[in-house]
Amino acid sequence: MHVSPPVDLRLYGLLDVGVCGGDGARLAAMAAAAAAGGCTLLQYREKDIPDARAALARIRAIRAALGGRVPLLVNDRVDLALAAGAEGVHLGQSDMHPSDARALLGAGAIVGLTLKTAAQADELYRLPVDYACIGGVFATGSKDNPDPPVGLEGLTRIVFRGRLARGAAFPLGAIAGIDSSNAAAVIAAGADGIAVISALFGAEAVEGRARDLRARVDVALAERGAR
Repeated sequence: MHVSPPVDLRLYGLLDVGVCGGDGARLAAMAAAAAAGGCTLLQYREKDIPDARAALARIRAIRAALGGRVPLLVNDRVDLALAAGAEGVHLGQSDMHPSDARALLGAGAIVGLTLKTAAQADELYRLPVDYACIGGVFATGSKDNPDPPVGLEGLTRIVFRGRLARGAAFPLGAIAGIDSSNAAAVIAAGADGIAVISALFGAEAVEGRARDLRARVDVALAERGAR
């Protein structure tokens, strides 16, 4: 069984090109500001990539700006993660199988997975992944999601099944519609961290937004007795 490297999901920032724009320098600056504000993990996310070379240049610019302070993952595209030297990938249920991604990226890479149902959480015991994100928890405009939100009750149920499958220490985050108003409730429902797009990158003052969200997560984790 793959032995997971430590993954800190407390504040997982998703640099979505649809929200943040495709300017590589701007994305790099946003990533650096998020890291300075306490982001613990970042992901480059671009659906339906029309120009792989341009996407690769953006990923490289982001990684250079981070300087190794925060791991950078690439959504879906194992080939771009490899070419850019990113720390890993995040996969959906219809993307490359985690076992194939692991074979290509190696044991030291981070491989994450989206979970939408408790049945998918049950399968974690046999998958070489280092963390999972559960969602969507709430409705969001950042992604076209045909599935209804699982809500806080559904999140708790899926977290419970994920813990049974992989143990109490396995990192489980939450995604979709999460912001400063509901971040604490998401942590109280069992998540180890929050994955955010608009709440972090949807306006200016990224560092301040990151600092605020990270503080809310840390307080909620302490109140839950998780840290």
